[in-house]
Amino acid sequence: MVSLSQRPIRSRLLVGGLMACVALLLSGCSGMIADNMPAAVGGLPADAPARSAPTAYPAVHNMPPGRASAPLSADQQKQLEDDLVAARNRNGGSPDAPSSTGTVANPKAGGARNP
Repeated sequence: MVSLSQRPIRSRLLVGGLMACVALLLSGCSGMIADNMPAAVGGLPADAPARSAPTAYPAVHNMPPGRASAPLSADQQKQLEDDLVAARNRNGGSPDAPSSTGTVANPKAGGARNP
């Protein structure tokens, strides 16, 4: 049995839930409604660009076309790596130095500056 003090709370919850459902249902139509409303009451201005046509979903299961050229053989890949190492050495890099794209940070440096 529901006491008299709980009835207003339940009815308020029911009304609030129904209002939330109605708001969700109406929000789906807001795009169509806003397109047809005059600008004076919150619709799109007259000089707004037209909506673009909906696009089709991308074909995610289609396989990409085959390669136009064959992949490198093991000898060609080794030659390319050797050429890259030689170019790095000509430009002043050493084989033991870390790459210029990565950074090597001292993990204790941040603590020394932050008391």
